[in-house]
Amino acid sequence: MTRQLHEIAYVRSGDKGDVCTAGLVAKAPGDYPLLLASVTPEAVKALYGDWVKGEVHCHRMDNIQAVVVVMHGALGGGATKTLRLDQTGKSLGHALLRLSVVE
Repeated sequence: MTRQLHEIAYVRSGDKGDVCTAGLVAKAPGDYPLLLASVTPEAVKALYGDWVKGEVHCHRMDNIQAVVVVMHGALGGGATKTLRLDQTGKSLGHALLRLSVVE
């Protein structure tokens, strides 16, 4: 049975212009290695497809057992330029919780 990220991590996200930033924090210390294995630039790009036009960077934060995901070109040009109905970083951040957990 495949688990999803929401089972092992919390998310907090935001946006500035056309960049979405999401912080994923492991729910338990044992979940942190799974989080690192599951959240990669390739996995994030595959999840969003054409919605994320730019680069994706995943930054480890070992001191708090978290990963910060920065997605460039992810908001359809930004809140005042996009035709998307729900383009904010909050929506994209919560969608990350649908990633499959790599075990």
